[in-house]
Amino acid sequence: MPHSVNKGLILGIVVGTTGISLLLLWYHKIRKPRIAVNLSKLLSLDSLSDSMTSQDELCNGHGTAVVLQGSQCQTLEKLNELVINLEELKEEIRLLREAISNLEECVRSELGGKVAVHRASPQHRARKRRVATGASAAARSNSSEEAESEGGYVTANTDTEEQGFPVPKALNAHVEKLTLEALLQKADHLRTTESGKVESFELLCDHKEKFKEEIEFIWRLTRAYADMYDLSTNAQEKKHYANIGKTLGEKGVMKAPTNGYCHMWFAILCGYVSEFEGLQNKVNYGHRFKEHLDKAIQLLPEEPHLYYLKGRYCYTVSKLNWIEKKMAITLFGRVPTSTVGEALHNFLKAEELHPGYSKSNYLYLAKCSIDLNKKKDAVEFCKLGLSLSSVTKEDKEIQKATENIITSLKR
Repeated sequence: MPHSVNKGLILGIVVGTTGISLLLLWYHKIRKPRIAVNLSKLLSLDSLSDSMTSQDELCNGHGTAVVLQGSQCQTLEKLNELVINLEELKEEIRLLREAISNLEECVRSELGGKVAVHRASPQHRARKRRVATGASAAARSNSSEEAESEGGYVTANTDTEEQGFPVPKALNAHVEKLTLEALLQKADHLRTTESGKVESFELLCDHKEKFKEEIEFIWRLTRAYADMYDLSTNAQEKKHYANIGKTLGEKGVMKAPTNGYCHMWFAILCGYVSEFEGLQNKVNYGHRFKEHLDKAIQLLPEEPHLYYLKGRYCYTVSKLNWIEKKMAITLFGRVPTSTVGEALHNFLKAEELHPGYSKSNYLYLAKCSIDLNKKKDAVEFCKLGLSLSSVTKEDKEIQKATENIITSLKR
């Protein structure tokens, strides 16, 4: 920590401590006159004192009794004083606790906000810049799954607010009023870049209350949560977006079981959620992913992304090792099966429907070709992948992986 910050922190603590001392001094000044206490409620000393007074009158001629009763009165006076002191001490402790609880705030105030407790994510910083003139966020409760309420897409946030997650709630003081059609067109158009995906997410969240029952809105908001999952680098953020998006996607498939995009994005979010689960839930989500992916392909047979996703699924399953297969059989009595050839077929289908679909599709085409001993095809697919421009961070990572593959093939 820099010397100036150390100095500022010490100054803040001294100022805070001085404030507490002044507070206690003020407390003593106003409390000292209040010495009396209603002992009748505590020890019923009034009746006891009356009894002793009558005994004193009866025994007035007996010196020993008077001395004894006098010592009892002194004892009661000391008890009275002790009770008063205990009450004052208890009150002082309460005030000290309150003062100490505010010490951190006092120090921060003295240092002018130099002490930061949490570091916001890049997405949250961008969000704060955008809504700096009129943002207001509502704190939300979180379940263990960070699940979202079906009624109003309640954001799951016990710790998410403090960790700086963008809050999917209308944060802008002046939200642009758009029709559903205009909103959907704008949200789709913004998704060409990473920053555009964040803006698209925010735009949809700003209109959530107005269009939350519209199925075309629901699957696009589910897609936006998938985008935020991809853009996030923090594991807790990813889990946050995956769980909310999965719950929202499930609502979509229930409301519109014949909408292919609802099935597609629900399948994708199931895959994302599985990354944070144990083996049993991971396999369960894998089955759900495959189930809804197949339904989406039936409803959207011309969508290249679906064949890319199925290719990824087939490739992953084909690479399961013996232990993983045995564990799946033990837990569920069955294990998903697929081959590299089936994966290759789906990647080629995506390329057929959309030539130059993505760098990632070319990368997996190359991997499948290598596994099938088609090195010449693998080199060609790598070259096609390298010819595409890198737009996202993922594209840049795929670029490096493709370069490594082509280098190894030339050896």
